[in-house]
Amino acid sequence: MSFDKLLEIRPDNIKKKLGAKSKVCLINGRDVFSNIREDKIIIMACNTRIKHVIPGIMKASMDTDAIVAFELAKSESDLKGGYTGLTPEDYFDVIVAYAEEIGYDRPFLIHGDHLTVKTTKEEDIKSTEELIQAQIQAGFTSYALDASFNEEDDNIVITSRMAKPIVEKGFGLETEVGEIKSVGSSGEITTVDEARTFIEGLHDNGITPDLLGINNGSKHGNYLEGEAISIDLERTGDCYEAVKSYGVCIAQHGITGTPLHLVGKFADYGIRKGNVGTEWQNIAHKNLPPDLMAEMKKWAGEAGKDVKFATKQFFKEIGDIPEKYKKAIEDESRKTAVEYFKAFRAVGSASLLSGKI
Repeated sequence: MSFDKLLEIRPDNIKKKLGAKSKVCLINGRDVFSNIREDKIIIMACNTRIKHVIPGIMKASMDTDAIVAFELAKSESDLKGGYTGLTPEDYFDVIVAYAEEIGYDRPFLIHGDHLTVKTTKEEDIKSTEELIQAQIQAGFTSYALDASFNEEDDNIVITSRMAKPIVEKGFGLETEVGEIKSVGSSGEITTVDEARTFIEGLHDNGITPDLLGINNGSKHGNYLEGEAISIDLERTGDCYEAVKSYGVCIAQHGITGTPLHLVGKFADYGIRKGNVGTEWQNIAHKNLPPDLMAEMKKWAGEAGKDVKFATKQFFKEIGDIPEKYKKAIEDESRKTAVEYFKAFRAVGSASLLSGKI
């Protein structure tokens, strides 16, 4: 199937940045999520902290005719490179370069994940606003604003403020209520009233997101040994029913470690975007040269940090690994991504979207 119709609706800044001859189908998140609201499919969003997984995910997207989003959170990629060593401009360039190299022709997004504001301090808000501006300039087409660390009233005010430039440009918007915790920690499940009040508050301020992230029991990262996986889908569905009249669906965070045979059911409860991040890091780490991985683990141990923080410290070494290791990472990423696309019921979603435009 030709995706020429989707190439035509790419945002003007993207067309200009890519050039007139580019067939890279980087589209607006709003065009995706506004058109699939009623379809019980989940768009996979991949936090690709190590770039070698990207071509495998792209090839899996073509294998399955599936839409995909590539994303990094503020902690992973900020104006100084976050813990991946990639600024927004770097990340855009890496993704587009791979897309051009392999002839990737399916529609995809570049998404700013977890653009966090953890306090009500002006300097904290401004730092995230500066990052949003850098992502807009770089060519991101979808954004997740996360002030869920704050009280709900403050969350509404901060999110409404940060959303203005995104809404003005018509890009995809995800918001969050109920802080999503990391593995090993616990938090309160988002209530239906919290979800409804938050979306109504945003709506009163002229902001209507495409997606709402909630705390439904999921966790970020690899689950600890013996830690139970407990995602409350009934509550998720109730939250969806409370906000769907505003055109809002649910974004699911923390899918790594969730059995794939369960993931497909998520779509029945209003979930239309699913974030998978640590899985790709695990694949990259598994297939890096053993001596390099040993050095990364040693550095992390001595620094008292999670090994993910070694990504920036060993940025050049990771980038320069021999081709056989790059190929191993690509191959496993491709196989795994196909499994996820199938579990997410996303097979054929690219053509589905094209048929709706």
